[in-house]
Amino acid sequence: MIFGMFGKKPADQGGGEDHDEDEEIELVSFQGALNGKSADLQANAKLAQIGLIPAKEFVTDALSRRAEMVRIDIKGERAQSTISVDGVVYAGSRMPRPQAVAITQIMKLLAGLDPKNKATTQQGGLKSDYEGHPWEISVETTPQAEGVERLTLRFRDLKAKLNTLDELGFPGIVRQKIREKTPNRKGLVIIAGPPGSGVTTTTFATIRGIDMYMYSCMSVANLGSREIINCTKFESQEGDSIVQTIARVQRAEADVLFVDPIKDAEYAKTLVDNCDTLTLMAEMPAKDAASAVAQLCAWVGDSAKVADAIQLVISSKLIRQLCEECKEAFRPNPKLLAKVGLPPETKVLYKKGEASVDEKTGQEGEPCGKCGGIGYYGRVAMLEMLEGTEEMKEVIKQSPTADAIKAQMRKEGMQTLQKDGLRLVVEGKTSLEELQRTFSSGNPQ
Repeated sequence: MIFGMFGKKPADQGGGEDHDEDEEIELVSFQGALNGKSADLQANAKLAQIGLIPAKEFVTDALSRRAEMVRIDIKGERAQSTISVDGVVYAGSRMPRPQAVAITQIMKLLAGLDPKNKATTQQGGLKSDYEGHPWEISVETTPQAEGVERLTLRFRDLKAKLNTLDELGFPGIVRQKIREKTPNRKGLVIIAGPPGSGVTTTTFATIRGIDMYMYSCMSVANLGSREIINCTKFESQEGDSIVQTIARVQRAEADVLFVDPIKDAEYAKTLVDNCDTLTLMAEMPAKDAASAVAQLCAWVGDSAKVADAIQLVISSKLIRQLCEECKEAFRPNPKLLAKVGLPPETKVLYKKGEASVDEKTGQEGEPCGKCGGIGYYGRVAMLEMLEGTEEMKEVIKQSPTADAIKAQMRKEGMQTLQKDGLRLVVEGKTSLEELQRTFSSGNPQ
């Protein structure tokens, strides 16, 4: 039976009453490591005995709360759990150190990792099923002081319809530019964003936005468990460098090549130097599009080369979506519209729903059955897009700061995160309060 790893759900997490101690809860089913390694539970019988059920309860509790991430940090003889729901982080309950260690070790074993190795970072994943719904769980362990490890689990809903540009809600102008710029057989198309910002989902949706029937797309990147229909997996020859691989792809007359993420100066220089006859598409960790370009200039050491290479830089930032069951409409004050930069003809906006209050007793009514009273349910992406226009290239050649690049984006009327956020407010998908929280917090998620 589930033990409520995070305790009673707070009101802002959609909590109600605790599970009855006698209530039978269907626990998550683990269905094998993504790397194909079988977990030998018989050879690890003691670990399985003390860790398997607590691990199942831990994951079940997280999935029941719509978590995208959970973490366990061990300090001394106790451990602290943390949960992230729709990008907002909540402190969970504490647990004894032995229980945290057991959960960490069994999750490593199930994900095809080495439970005995505590000295290096390990990453893996496993397939699972929760209430008839398929999930993919990524497992990462990071060495900490005193010989312990931090366990981080991330969950991906395999039924979520977030595979294409349309499903992600990309504005029409963004979809059009992707189709125009990606098949030019020249330059870089970069999808930038910090961890947890949805950058990988955005990357794969961007690739799927290419007209695969008109243009040839190949990939040498690690796709994990994701698929890209009509994008050919290019098998690099053993011992080939990335430069040799790109040359072979060019001879195969591909238009676009999807490569591994840009994470260091050497790799950045290699891509910039080898994108003259092939469009290279890559993910890149960065705060936003402007920061990605500024970082590229610093890494490459030749801003003119970077300027010539840039075709598009797309960045996304996730923001909480108003609950469709309880959101409330209101007529905005004209002064408010002017202050935030919305059109004066905007007649209605939306805010999160509030629980009704009984006029006689003063007691609040039941919270929304869908969001549990949070007022938000799920997240939606705000998009920005930096284009390699002639004017922008001239700015990039000057080794600008990220702020200078952002200023040029606004000057040319390019799609920015703030601009797209206001679009989502007008469409009733999110609120002004949530938009303000997202940008004022500096939270990359």
